[in-house]
Amino acid sequence: MGENRFVEPRPTSVIEPMPQRPDFPFYAGDPVPLRPWQWAFVLMLLAVAFALLVAPALEVHAPWGPLVPALLFCTVPLLGLAAVAGPSWKALFGPVGGREIAWMVGIALLNLVVSMLLGWLVTTFAHTSANPAVEKLGLDDSAALAFRFAAMVPQLLGEELFTILPFLACLWWLYSRREMRRQSAVFVAWLVSAVPFALAHLPTYDWNWVQCLVGIGGARLVLSLAYLATRNIWVSTGAHVLNDWVLLGVALLAARVSPA
Repeated sequence: MGENRFVEPRPTSVIEPMPQRPDFPFYAGDPVPLRPWQWAFVLMLLAVAFALLVAPALEVHAPWGPLVPALLFCTVPLLGLAAVAGPSWKALFGPVGGREIAWMVGIALLNLVVSMLLGWLVTTFAHTSANPAVEKLGLDDSAALAFRFAAMVPQLLGEELFTILPFLACLWWLYSRREMRRQSAVFVAWLVSAVPFALAHLPTYDWNWVQCLVGIGGARLVLSLAYLATRNIWVSTGAHVLNDWVLLGVALLAARVSPA
């Protein structure tokens, strides 16, 4: 009779669950609840920040001039959010790694394609206006161009705050106050938050409502997908920066090679 040996059973492998994405902050009381007056305060400072961005009095006629309003545009609303949410203002931001960079590149490429399609659609059926800032690119020297491209980073972070904070405020109102289903509230807030962004471009595009609502608003919806997918405003900002750098880079190249 063979020797019976006790064989210790192999431990059952434990499959750790995939880490879940963090939820959208503030709309449901996490990480901190915000009251109606606090949301109103944050949105008011957003309007102040936009006014500072476009105020002629803040124009500095120096190569580094664009940095001044751009930095105010992103810091003023963040200071307002920090005033009502404390350290939890950081919930807007997340770590940036390979996955986040992939999202930035993917959304930027998608937005370039969608922007071209929307641009073709608008120019086919309506009159369009040119962006005067793009038309002036060919007149800038190397230092001014370097500062202009650098200033786009804080300015586009400000543009993301100009969209994402109203998105979260609208989501809070629909979900916590109107008791709308979360999925429906996210969808409606996504649509609504693109409207102020589109309307803010009206002075830039000679008050062309169709161009701003369809072209700019449609592109904004695509860029917002980066935040909806990752809950990380760095990702939507990175996608926005890549998108605008490519568009302005192409415009600059065309201005430099075109005959005078």
